[in-house]
Amino acid sequence: MTEATELFLLHYGAVRGHGVPIPGFLIRLRDGRHILVDTGCPAEIIGDAAHPFEVGPHEHVTGRLAALGLAAADVSTVVVSHLDPDHAGANDEFPHADLVVQRRQYEHARSSGLHRYEWMRAYWDDPRLRYRLVDGDVEIAPGVTVLECGGHVPGHQAVLVELPETGPVLLAGDAWMRGTDPAARPMTPFDLDEPATRLAQRRLMEIADARGVRLVIHNHDAEQWASLRHAPDGYR
Repeated sequence: MTEATELFLLHYGAVRGHGVPIPGFLIRLRDGRHILVDTGCPAEIIGDAAHPFEVGPHEHVTGRLAALGLAAADVSTVVVSHLDPDHAGANDEFPHADLVVQRRQYEHARSSGLHRYEWMRAYWDDPRLRYRLVDGDVEIAPGVTVLECGGHVPGHQAVLVELPETGPVLLAGDAWMRGTDPAARPMTPFDLDEPATRLAQRRLMEIADARGVRLVIHNHDAEQWASLRHAPDGYR
């Protein structure tokens, strides 16, 4: 039996000048625990009109949790899709939680020296944080599975959530560009490995088909994001 009872979509702000949403997700489990998927941007940039990411006073992860009656301490597990600054910039808010990340991504972020990781490294490489390094697909709770789909970065991971009413929902992260064929999809400057990015999208599409996924949520897709149900409403 799945332990997930509800999925909330959290809007953490946007990429300034583009209106591209910065998404996060909260999964409520039957036993009252909560799993957070990605943490968004650091609190220090709230209201900073010069910053490339635009975060309003209530859009930081702690504000989004507070609107649901929760504090950071109520999150027992954080799934880190990857360590880009708009996905892991507030990891330091969760020193009490287990942070689940693919080993390949963690090692790449710590050793590559790429600006995308170094820019906000202090927030995700905080020595207080407890990272749980995983290799490949892992069920982290009954009905909640991380899926390795590297390419955008090594060790990027998506999340498959089995909900009691909606059915399977795939949080595809940055690995799947909606409405595109993997073989022909455009590449962005942030996709580090083109062949692997194409294979990752195809893999997620095949998993979605095989598992009967009812809803695929794509990161940074403004058109889709506007059509979805946002917290405090959730998917059950």
